[in-house]
Amino acid sequence: MAMSVVTTQPGTALLAPGVKTEMWTSGTCDCCEDMSTCCLGLWCPCCLRTQVITGLGESSFLPMLDCIIGGLISPISLAIRSTLRERYRIQGSIADDCCMIFWCNSCSWCQMARELKARRTAVQQTTTTTTFMHHASPGAMYPPQQPYDMQATPGAEQYKPLLE
Repeated sequence: MAMSVVTTQPGTALLAPGVKTEMWTSGTCDCCEDMSTCCLGLWCPCCLRTQVITGLGESSFLPMLDCIIGGLISPISLAIRSTLRERYRIQGSIADDCCMIFWCNSCSWCQMARELKARRTAVQQTTTTTTFMHHASPGAMYPPQQPYDMQATPGAEQYKPLLE
């Protein structure tokens, strides 16, 4: 009889909490991928910002603060972009976010809106797929077991069931 040696175990590698493995689903200048988002960002940027911010679960009043505080690099835009990157483990840094917001803030907001749309679509598809897989009742896989008398008599080969 030949023995086989297992050299690798099946399983999943766990990553450290801070490791970012994902990439943006679209580029910064990929506005043609989603024309409705692009048009909203061009003609009504406050509406697009409000959609993105509420999509992340933040207060819808943050875009107004963005307009009041202003500056070369908007702190609200920077905070929202960093939050989105951290939440979805997207590669990048705060320096990348600063450059993106400084050079093309509206393209940055359009990219964030496309990212949220793509992530929501992926979650909905995953949820729909897994919902149909769990129809069995918990007890269907394992039949009920009878309790056994753990005090066996000497010489007895099996335990005697308590309930008969």
